[in-house]
Amino acid sequence: MSYTKNVVPALCSVFTLSLFSSLSYGQLITPGETSESAPATESKRLFGIVPNYRTSPSLDTYEPISTREKFKVASEDAFDRGTIGLAAIFGAESQLTASNKAFGQGGAGFGRYFGSAYGDLVVGDFMTEGVFPTLLHQDPRYFRQGTGSGMSRLRYAAGQIFWTHRDSGGTQLNYSELLGNSVAVAISNAYYVDNRTASDNVSKLGMQLGVDMAANILKEFWPDLERKFKHKHER
Repeated sequence: MSYTKNVVPALCSVFTLSLFSSLSYGQLITPGETSESAPATESKRLFGIVPNYRTSPSLDTYEPISTREKFKVASEDAFDRGTIGLAAIFGAESQLTASNKAFGQGGAGFGRYFGSAYGDLVVGDFMTEGVFPTLLHQDPRYFRQGTGSGMSRLRYAAGQIFWTHRDSGGTQLNYSELLGNSVAVAISNAYYVDNRTASDNVSKLGMQLGVDMAANILKEFWPDLERKFKHKHER
């Protein structure tokens, strides 16, 4: 997960700039609108690369999903070509900065960096979207608020990292996100031989939660961004 030191903050910056660009143009959904005004078929890859399989338009008619469906969501995220592309980007960045010298350089070194980065993403997806949601009876999906002010939606999206929905209804501390990513970080110690200290692990966990928070924010405002891009093309 060492790839997060440089690439992930850059991706978060892209998400943030896109969001506030949308805010500045006044194209966010207002209290009188709903996300239904967005394109009928929502893209499964945000910006063409970030997987978007576990986003639900709203909580108006909540229905829990089965264990099989939870693992299907995890599989769709983990094995999507966008995830593979992200792993390649993260692996290349880590190799350029030699963040794990034991991996070496050249083609073989890149294979190790890429494999480790992809392993991080796959393990993280299955732990936070399949394993722990099943064990703890929590829902791994992101439920879009879709209405209200930009700031209220921003707070809602960020808060979903720490607060989630139970299969039985109601909300609960997002143990699946917190424990799932903690386990993923612990597993990564098996192959990141140069980054095994306690501070390294805390940094990895913090960055992973930050990545997931940025993804939630992007999912919340994606219909607004799509509408903005569509308006630009129509001019």
